[in-house]
Amino acid sequence: MVNNFLEDSIIRIATANGTQTCVSLPEICAVLMRDEIDTFPALRPHQRHAWHAFLVQLSAMAIHRAGLYEPPDDVEDWRRILRGLTPDFPDDEPWHLVVEDITKPAFMQPPASSVDRQKDYKSKNRVETPDKLDMLVTSKNHDLKSDVGALAKVDDWLFALISLQTLSGQSGRGNYYISRIRSAYSGRPAFSLTSSTRPGRHFLRDISILLKNRDLLLEEYQMASDGISLVWVVSWDGKVVEALPFNALDPYYIEICRRIRLRFAETGQLYADRANSNAPRINAKMLNGQTGDPWTPINMKEGKALNVGPGGFTYKRVSEYLTSPDWHWPRLLRPTLDEQHANEPMKLVARSLACNTRKQGMTEGYHERIIPFREKVIRAFGLPLGRQEVGDIARERIEQIGIVQNTLRRAIATFAAHGNSDFKTHRSGNPSPNDLARPWVAQLDAIVDDSFFADLQIEFEVDSNDERQHTRNKWLRDFVIAEASTVLRSAQNSLPCPAIHRYRAFAAATVFFERQIFKELSFLFDKTEDG
Repeated sequence: MVNNFLEDSIIRIATANGTQTCVSLPEICAVLMRDEIDTFPALRPHQRHAWHAFLVQLSAMAIHRAGLYEPPDDVEDWRRILRGLTPDFPDDEPWHLVVEDITKPAFMQPPASSVDRQKDYKSKNRVETPDKLDMLVTSKNHDLKSDVGALAKVDDWLFALISLQTLSGQSGRGNYYISRIRSAYSGRPAFSLTSSTRPGRHFLRDISILLKNRDLLLEEYQMASDGISLVWVVSWDGKVVEALPFNALDPYYIEICRRIRLRFAETGQLYADRANSNAPRINAKMLNGQTGDPWTPINMKEGKALNVGPGGFTYKRVSEYLTSPDWHWPRLLRPTLDEQHANEPMKLVARSLACNTRKQGMTEGYHERIIPFREKVIRAFGLPLGRQEVGDIARERIEQIGIVQNTLRRAIATFAAHGNSDFKTHRSGNPSPNDLARPWVAQLDAIVDDSFFADLQIEFEVDSNDERQHTRNKWLRDFVIAEASTVLRSAQNSLPCPAIHRYRAFAAATVFFERQIFKELSFLFDKTEDG
């Protein structure tokens, strides 16, 4: 069967000239170097970071082990240096998706100490489709439909394996979590800058930064310069005593967290057998996700890696991650000196599954946000004072948005209470006026969220304090308050209210909104402020 990723053309790509073809892993690296890949057709959205990180970590380690200083261009050179990561396996077993001998590794699948361990892989744990292997603990099946990949191809299994082994949290007894997350029921987030979201441009930037920062990570985390790079080549029977010490690993190690073996059925279809383990593969619980992962922000106050919770990458959360001194930026989020002086815009790429730690890691959906940042902000991000200046503007804007949102909530609640300002009391069993108002406030929040960072940059790029204040006031008055007024009118036209009370309710809500805005944000209506 064709399943050697170093030799066989089995990974589908869509190229920049509009064609689709299948290539090997070395060919992918070479084509990415030429920025000729548009997409990977088999790649599912929640697998994007797992695949990107795998390629970048794998390439950075291969380049370093080969004694090179930059990525090669030629396919054969890539094939040679990737093989250099597995010199003990001349038959390429670690690069085969299926290896019948359980005492030898297969791709992202650890070997066992003896053939007797085959009994661990019980038929009741068999997985027939790759999407079931990469099954997320979702709150509802609409997050990602499960078990729909009956006609899956080899690269569907490839992406599912990489996602499972490098992103997973705890999933029941015997299914342990990866080392690069803060706790058993967390997710692995990814934050990085890139000049382009094209796979090749993003790939090349991240590799170059990893190569330059390798020695710093070795020193900071006391890791091994010749440590284990591909964890799946090391024998593992799932025992507690087999947990690998963190300092035995390469700084850019590619890990696994589950015991899996793929097989070919008589029909030629692939399936997977699973076995439980008695402990995580890597002994890193005490690190709380502080592993030097170049994509993961660290909360320095808590001493833990970021976990993206329900709601995903809202403007409030992203602003905090980017500007609060409590957050330590990962290497790939920091602009390089060349990027700070290039006078070119860049994009922040943020990706993660949202994991609810209170519900044992149940996912709240996949979240991805791409935020364009212009040249002046990129330069500011490279300096502590610049980052603080951006943060001050963001925090002030968020505070003022909050004032408008609270006013809007109270105004809509007043309308829902039929014009009664004492809307805190309501009939038991019915939604409270505040409950009725919340979806409308969320609607305003979504409107503001959509352009928050673009609007913030407009203010930041203004030089004088007077002009900045004028820019802020115009945004607050002509956009935030104006949109809030529109939402209020929509709520008044949509929420139920008896006809006998409607006029009173409409007037009371409108008067309250206008008076409260004038009271809380009176500086907007100063005569010296035009408009």
